Amino acid sequence: MTTAPAATTRSIFRAEGFSCPSCVGKIEKQVGRIDGVSAVDVKFASGRVEVEHAPSVSTDSIVEAISKAGYTSKLSAF
Repeated sequence: MTTAPAATTRSIFRAEGFSCPSCVGKIEKQVGRIDGVSAVDVKFASGRVEVEHAPSVSTDSIVEAISKAGYTSKLSAF
């Protein structure tokens, strides 16, 4: 018997305040701590943060985690 993979949601955020590439690691570490987040990919040049997460994880909790890392962000349509 096989089980279907758990459903995931992909959300994209725009973050501001990057000053150096080490900012990427700070955000990835903080967001990655959220239970239900399976992947975080931060694009330094564009400030784009892509997060794969369980549907139960709210986008507000991801914005809060980015804020804890020291950056402002908001959900983006693309």
